[in-house]
Amino acid sequence: MPRILVTIVLPLLLPSALYLLWMAVLRPSRSDGATRWTGLPWLWLAGAGVALLAIVLFVVTVHFGEPQEGIYVPPRWQDGQIIPGHVVPQSGR
Repeated sequence: MPRILVTIVLPLLLPSALYLLWMAVLRPSRSDGATRWTGLPWLWLAGAGVALLAIVLFVVTVHFGEPQEGIYVPPRWQDGQIIPGHVVPQSGR
């Protein structure tokens, strides 16, 4: 669950959260203290969130981890226990 929050939810919501924080702190509010929700650039915020999500997913899938050479052995049931999947190194290259 934390991985999903960090890699998907946070990048989608971060541009909107930062913009709303900027609006609350630096921009003068109306006389009644309300924010005009219709005047916010929702399309730009959504686009920035999707772009940030694409960058995060690209970095996570491409740049993390070492490629493993060998043959993948899937998980299996053996003697009443589950043997997890693993990569067996190829010999004789």
